[in-house]
Amino acid sequence: MTTTASRASKGASTYTADNIQVLEGLEAVRRRPGMYIGSTDQRGLHHLVYEIVDNSIDEAMAGYCDRIVITIEPTGHVEVRDNGRGIPVGKVAKTGLSAVETVLTVLHAGGKFGGGGYKVSGGLHGVGASVVNALSSELQVEVRQNSAVFRQTYARGVPQNTLKKDGTTKADDTGTTIRFLADGEVFETLDYDFDTLATRFREMAHLTRGVFIQFIDQREAGQERSYYFDSGIEAFVRQINRTRGPLHPDPIYVQHETENAMVEVAFQYNESFGEVLHSFANAIKTPDGGSHVTGFRSALTRVLNEYARKAKFLKDTDPNLSGDDVREGLAAVISVKLAEPQFEGQTKTRLGNPEVKGLVESAVATALAQTLEENPGVARRIIDKALTASRAREAARKARDLVQRKGVLEGSNLPGKLADCSESDPSKCEIYIVEGDSAGGSAKMARDRRSQAVLPLRGKILNVEKSRLDKMLENEQVRNIITALGTGFGNDYAPDKLRYHKVVIMTDADVDGAHIRTLLLTFFYRFMPDLITDGRLYIAQPPLYSVTRGRNTTWLFNEQARVDYFKDHSDKGISLQRYKGLGEMNAEQLWETTMNPANRVLLKVEVNDAELADTLFDTLMGDDVAPRKKFITTHALEATLDV
Repeated sequence: MTTTASRASKGASTYTADNIQVLEGLEAVRRRPGMYIGSTDQRGLHHLVYEIVDNSIDEAMAGYCDRIVITIEPTGHVEVRDNGRGIPVGKVAKTGLSAVETVLTVLHAGGKFGGGGYKVSGGLHGVGASVVNALSSELQVEVRQNSAVFRQTYARGVPQNTLKKDGTTKADDTGTTIRFLADGEVFETLDYDFDTLATRFREMAHLTRGVFIQFIDQREAGQERSYYFDSGIEAFVRQINRTRGPLHPDPIYVQHETENAMVEVAFQYNESFGEVLHSFANAIKTPDGGSHVTGFRSALTRVLNEYARKAKFLKDTDPNLSGDDVREGLAAVISVKLAEPQFEGQTKTRLGNPEVKGLVESAVATALAQTLEENPGVARRIIDKALTASRAREAARKARDLVQRKGVLEGSNLPGKLADCSESDPSKCEIYIVEGDSAGGSAKMARDRRSQAVLPLRGKILNVEKSRLDKMLENEQVRNIITALGTGFGNDYAPDKLRYHKVVIMTDADVDGAHIRTLLLTFFYRFMPDLITDGRLYIAQPPLYSVTRGRNTTWLFNEQARVDYFKDHSDKGISLQRYKGLGEMNAEQLWETTMNPANRVLLKVEVNDAELADTLFDTLMGDDVAPRKKFITTHALEATLDV
């Protein structure tokens, strides 16, 4: 009691108004960059590019821009050039600065806040350009208007000069060019990923029909992509379904416009068992969905049930088709453009506008009902697909009862092959999913029994990309994984019931091991995606070689490490051993190299681009052989040969 009173008294004497710090202007952005761009890793780095390109897309959505060129230079500079109207160059009365400098140095300044500049827009709540400026070690802006060229430069958000007209240069078009170098003092990496950026720019072109987007990466020869789509999101859906076997020839397309909003939806069924849905608001991806997705799904379920009953596909005694049933094998893109979007979260992961639900639901319901009435053959294929899914769902429900855990502490429900750990706090526990009984035996002997559990798998698990839910649950290996983790799966996944906060895939360093790892990743990505997004899934990195020199042993984890080692060491007196399987290592070696938290290397599994990941899993693990053959042929020279 005395200690508490003393502490309070001391705090009262030192904590005054003088202790309150007010961060001026862009200083707050540099102090807390994660608040504005989400992170300072590669995703945050890419976010800088998106913010500038989003401003050009705003011009395109407003009808003033039809060409955007993005260039990554060998130096790491990024240049974004558009042929829009150009940022206004006149002075802003409130700031006393040029509009260009205001947009680049003042948070929440721009043409997106009721000033009539844009009917709809994306961007990061109007702070995009200024945030990019603050987090760049250097930035140059060029504005072309009325045949004149205006330029200004900045360093970490601070103007190095005033906006000046270039008296020697005459512009032959209008628009804005921004060239920036991300600040190495802020970001963990300055290495842009070409494929990730290209995928996002392709999305932008799909969502803004009629705009030509060119992406040039000068760091490597041949790294260039150009995108232009007359049919917009219809082309997007066709691309998603190109390897999935569409059930009907053309996507169902919906467009509806009101005074303050426009709704565009395209969707098409295919022969796969999963759902692929991409949603956007003002050309900004909303990976967590929101009111527009809710409206779409409500319309889909209601209209298909009404049609199925009217056409006697469902009898009076039959239960309704569920949302899961009608979304099996669905590829859909939802794009809404709003005058006043309300996003949940600074980085816009979910749309919150409640009025959008009814708007989307009404538009989709009307278009879908009309399509079904006018195309009975298409309707029959869609309803048959949903009815088959419903029957499989009922079979899966019965199978699910066999694998869902009744309680975390009921150890009798755990798989017999699982060697559990003694710790009861999931945050201190990890489970190794190991290939085969031999490797499982070594891992069980090597592990820390207090915190590390081991689940050996017998052979290869089922390829869930080619199997319905009921067939998947008949597979013993799949059931054992679900039971051991304790979370359930699919829509029933409960992260709070996860028994281990690290789930580690540990397979052999050969081709079979890589295949088993891919099968496991496919299962987790399709049926436990939250395990990945929550950062709980890892891949162990067992060594490929051991090099013994006298009494000293060096572990080499890949072929390149072996090559590098022998560049620096004479081969006299050196013994090299290659480990093709975990079972070849004794328990002490496996612990030292792969399972000891003090020494091991774990790769965290992350999904940076959901569309790209979805396409890759479908290509490599799906039913269609031709795309897989093409992928293997294209990337054959990149493969590491197991010889």
